[in-house]
Amino acid sequence: MRNEGLNGYEDMIDLPHHVSAKHPQMSLQDRAAQFAPFAALSGHDEAIKETARLTDSFAEPHEEQREKLDRQLQMLLAEMRKAPFRVPEITVTYFQPDARKDGGSYMSFCGSVKRVDERQRQIVFTDGTALPMDTMISIEGELFKDMG
Repeated sequence: MRNEGLNGYEDMIDLPHHVSAKHPQMSLQDRAAQFAPFAALSGHDEAIKETARLTDSFAEPHEEQREKLDRQLQMLLAEMRKAPFRVPEITVTYFQPDARKDGGSYMSFCGSVKRVDERQRQIVFTDGTALPMDTMISIEGELFKDMG
């Protein structure tokens, strides 16, 4: 009587497992790798994630904001001329363009001002960070506390 579950392999079921004398046995990790999904498009997953990453667009400051920023920069320059060895600390909120796609993100930086470079239109901090004035949307600090 034939066992239906073995489908004709009854004569081999009890034989020992063959081990090759010429070829080393494959590790379990290498055997598992044979069944890993095939990535036909390398980098495709990263491209999808990059496309899905959100960025903000730069909103030009309105006239009132620009005037306030201009007054703050003038105050900062005047303070630095008046007391050149006093290093004011400020917090700047600015727009950082994204290196890989359109748009960017709004960032804040807090530091001590080394100089205001009017020619390059940037504020340089004591740690070497230079922020462009054209992307700034706000400046805060003790120096501006009485400003309306």
